[in-house]
Amino acid sequence: MTTRRRQAFGEGFALLAECLLTGVWLVLAAVPVVTLPAALAAAARHVAAHVDGEATGWGGFWADFRTAWRESWRAGLAVAGAGLLLVLNLVVLAQKGVPGRPGFALATFLVAGLAVTVLLRAGAAWAPGERWRSLFTGALHETRDDVSGTGILLGGVAVLAACAWALWLLVVPMSGCLVGAAVAVRRRRAAREAEERRGA
Repeated sequence: MTTRRRQAFGEGFALLAECLLTGVWLVLAAVPVVTLPAALAAAARHVAAHVDGEATGWGGFWADFRTAWRESWRAGLAVAGAGLLLVLNLVVLAQKGVPGRPGFALATFLVAGLAVTVLLRAGAAWAPGERWRSLFTGALHETRDDVSGTGILLGGVAVLAACAWALWLLVVPMSGCLVGAAVAVRRRRAAREAEERRGA
């Protein structure tokens, strides 16, 4: 029993370290903003490969990133446009005298959090050759149907936002942990669906 606990602790610590490292790669790849979907996809593939015990590293991440970028640049432009719209909205809400400012601010943050959740789910589901329109459609359905998984990811997004507010450098490690959460949520949903099919 003690050996199993030590092994589980070692595996969990190794996964955490890999997520932290993945966060560094993710942030570097996402600096242009339009590359964010591709960076998330490559990061999720890297974490999933690590969990499966496959050989993975810097080279594999960047190979996946280049492939994902060729397939996702339109999605990247859409994400950049949505981010710009969010920033403009926040600038307006920051002005004094805006009617209903607290309610609009809450709605803005909620919509932004859900949008990031959909983006995370789409990135976690990516594989070479996948169409991003289909990925986003599937991610929307999963966000609606998998309420607990959506809650987990929303909580992760909120923690990331709080960390960025407190110390922006924390965005780097927390980004990798958030990708790890997206991979875990996707696998949990897949396992649940497989169990339901066996029960049927």
